[in-house]
Amino acid sequence: MALLPLRFMGDPILRTRADEVEEVDEEIRALVADMFETMYAEDGVGLAAPQVGVGRRIIVVDPRHEGVEPLALVNPAILVASAETDKAEEGCLSIPGIVDVVERSTAVEVEALDPAGKPLRFAADGLLARVLLHEVDHLDGVLFVDRVSPMKRRMLLKKWTKVKPEEAP
Repeated sequence: MALLPLRFMGDPILRTRADEVEEVDEEIRALVADMFETMYAEDGVGLAAPQVGVGRRIIVVDPRHEGVEPLALVNPAILVASAETDKAEEGCLSIPGIVDVVERSTAVEVEALDPAGKPLRFAADGLLARVLLHEVDHLDGVLFVDRVSPMKRRMLLKKWTKVKPEEAP
C-alpha cells in the first residue's frame, strides 16, 4: 500500500466526470487499498479516485460512526435520494482549510460493485448518506463549494486563494 498525492481545487481532474470501471481487477483492488490508506492518513471520511489523480468511478468511505463499516464502491450510483434534507458543515481533502454548510438529502439508495466485483445495493442515511453524496459528486466533477449560494461560493473561493497549499494549481 502507498500514500497517494492529493489533487487540489483548480486541478482539471476534479472537474471532469470520471470513467466507469470496466473490470474490477487486482489493479483496482490495489488502488482501493491505497485510497483507504491515503484517506486515513489525511483524517478524511471519504475519498474519490479523482482526488488522487485517477479518473475512474471509485470511492472509499468510512464515516467512523458506530455500526458503519468502511466501504469501497466501484461505479457507485445514487438510485434514490430522499426529498427530506438537512444542512451540515462539510469540508474536503481537495480544498483544505475551507468548510461550509451544505444542504443534502438525509437518505439515499446506492448501487455499486464491491472490490471483488460483486453487485451491491443498499440504503444509507445520516452521515453515511452525506459522505456518499459528497464522494459521488466528485465522480461527476462537482465540489461541495458548487452546492452553496453564489455569494457564499465567491467568499469561499476568495478565502481559498489565501489558504491553498503551495502545490495547488
